[in-house]
This record gives sequence, C-alpha cells and structure tokens, in this order.
Amino acid sequence: MKRTLLTGNGAAAWAARLAAVDYIPAFPITPQTEIIETLADWIDTGEITGRLVTMESEHSMVTAAGSAAATGVRVFSATSSQGLLYAMEMLYTVSGWRAPFVLANVSRGLSAPITLEPDHNDILAARDSGFLQIHCASCQEVLDSTLMAYRLAEDERIRLPVIVNLDGFYLSFTREPVEIPDADAARQFVGSFDAENIRFRASAPESQAVAVLGGGPYSYFRYETHLAAINGAAVYDEIAEEFSRRFGRKHDAVEAYRADDADYLFVMMGSFASKAREAVDRLREDGWAIGLLRPRLLRPLPVVHLQKLLAKRKAVAVIDQNISMGMGGILHSELASVLYGRNDAPTVLASFIGGLGGRDISTEEFFEMAQSIRQAVETGQTPAPRLLYTQTELREVRKLQAIAQVERQQLGAIDD
Repeated sequence: MKRTLLTGNGAAAWAARLAAVDYIPAFPITPQTEIIETLADWIDTGEITGRLVTMESEHSMVTAAGSAAATGVRVFSATSSQGLLYAMEMLYTVSGWRAPFVLANVSRGLSAPITLEPDHNDILAARDSGFLQIHCASCQEVLDSTLMAYRLAEDERIRLPVIVNLDGFYLSFTREPVEIPDADAARQFVGSFDAENIRFRASAPESQAVAVLGGGPYSYFRYETHLAAINGAAVYDEIAEEFSRRFGRKHDAVEAYRADDADYLFVMMGSFASKAREAVDRLREDGWAIGLLRPRLLRPLPVVHLQKLLAKRKAVAVIDQNISMGMGGILHSELASVLYGRNDAPTVLASFIGGLGGRDISTEEFFEMAQSIRQAVETGQTPAPRLLYTQTELREVRKLQAIAQVERQQLGAIDD
C-alpha cells in the first residue's frame, strides 16, 4: 500500500485500474475528462491491459458499457452532468438488462443557466433508473467506493450497475492524500468477474431477451429489479465490513459523526458534508449536543439505518444540494417518507436547500440552521423550507437584472 496525493478523478482512475477492468467506453465532459485521460495514458504505456474506446456520445457510451457487461466483460466508464442526462434512456435500459458495471459520475449543476460547479440534480435525476448509488465525500472514498461498487454490482443477489458519485471540482480536481491498496490485495478483494449466465459468443449467438413484453411479465421483471436493488442494502453492509477488515477503513452506508448523544442533527450528502463536520465541532465547543449523518448509500436507501440513527432526536436539519422543482429538497422528502408514522420520529424535520451550482455553505449558515431547528423545538413550529441565500447575493442578482434591462433597452433603441 502506498500513500500519495490524488485528485478525485485520479482516485477513480486508480480504482478502475486496481479492479482490472477490461473495457472502458468513454466520452469526454467537464469535469470528469481527467479520469479517462489517465486510463488512456496507462493503456498507451502498457501499464494496464484492456481497451478504451471513445464513443460519439454518452448515450452510445452507456449502451456500449451495458452491452460489454452483458458478454461477461468487466466494464468501467465515467460521465458528468448533461452527459448523464444524455445517457438517461440507456441507464434504464442497461439496468433492465441486469448488466453489472461501474459508472463514475462527477456531479455538476444542470443548465440552464450553465455552470461548471457541482450540485446533485444530475445524479438524483438517475435515482429511479435501477442503478445503485454511492456518494463520496473524499478522494479516498472515491477509490474505496469504486472497488466496493464492483463487488456490489457483480454480487449474484444484485447484478445491477452502480454509480459512484463525486462532486465536481471540490473533489474531481482537489488533491488529497490517498492510500492506494497493493494491487494483489485489491485484486483479492474485488475478485474476478463471474459472469454466470451472462454471456455472448459470436460463434454461438443466443438471444438473452424478449423484445416486447405485456403488462404482466413487464411488471414482474421490473419488480424483480426493485427487489435486487433492495438486496443491495444488506450486501453493501457485508462488503463494507470485509473492506474494513482488509484495509482498515470503514465506509458505513450512513456515516454518523458525533451523533451518539446528539439532540440535533444535520443530514447531507457529498463533499459539502465536510463543512458540516467542522460546524458540528465548533457548535460542540459552544455546548450544543449536535451531530451529522451523511448517507453514502442512496440507492438502495438504507432505511433501517436511517430510522435507527434518526430515532428520538429533537430536531433534524436536512440540507439538500439539489432542488426538485415544485417540491423542494429530494433528500428531505425521502427522509420524511422513512420517518412517516413512527412514534420515535424527530419532532422537527426541517428543509434547507443550499450549494446549488457549487454555491458555498458557510459555517455561519450552519450555525443559523442549528438555531432555527432549536427554536422550532421550543415553539413547536417547523420552519418553512428555506433556500440558503444572503442579502449580498440578492443585491448581486438585482444588479445583473438591472444590467440586463439596460442592455434590452439599448437593443430596442438600435432596432428602432
């Protein structure tokens, strides 16, 4: 095992290398391009075997990934943002094929307007596709989770593709110390891909599917996929335990930070949760009984873990780095469904939306959220969902609106 500085992109590439992937269909999109560039360089220099093929689009890329996995080949690919949306049709298709492979997604806010910075609307748009999802908060987690994802995807109780998600720029281009496992140790952990009945040979062509199904058989196959995804919760726990024994790093389905005695909790996903950890430490210094929960596994949703960890808390602040138009924060909605009807549910489950397009969430804002949920407990009134936004930012937006208005008037004068 060696320790070196790696970006999140570099960590994803190293994990694919350690997993001994055979086939890498790829299409470049910021900010994930470094992943495929790194793998392509290793193939060119002979450091790894396998084949990388640049496709004409993300749609073709995921099609090729699923098709290759259906022949018994271990596959890796990567995308981001609009690329994930472009591939969305095939996400549903290849999961329906029960084709196990790993797809890294480097989250980036969706247009319009265009941004290069991260939020989670791209990855959460794929939550119902049949792909399992693991969300990372550090470069080390990117490497470890990708190795674990191959075990998860290829397990006979699941046989579904897995997305490993990392935040664009905050992780993709940030260098952190990362421990790279010894190649033999990683190979022993991941194992070889046992394709079982997944196969295709040109010399003996055989159909593996029916082109069109009616409602009854269709329902059966879709529900079987759902049950396989649910199996992922228990299988993930098994894999996490084994990974901990082998490499000394534990990646629970839900990370609980200073939560054992906490009356109040922050809940959020991804790299921005590191900001919440710092806020928890500072609030603890001020006498707050507060902690943090960070779901790593989003699909399947680790319902039992969340119910246990959220039970009997006074108040919970859910911070969503996403927004479902017309509804609000997606993680907040999912936690509300997990807690509905339970006698031990928190008194307050408050919704905050922040970090859209990479917008920072300051320590002071975490303090404000903590004050808000404590006040809600005292008054018995859960606050309305809130967008984290400052007066300074509002003034900047109004300034842009005024400039745009002047430009429209000038264009109108030119037209006249």
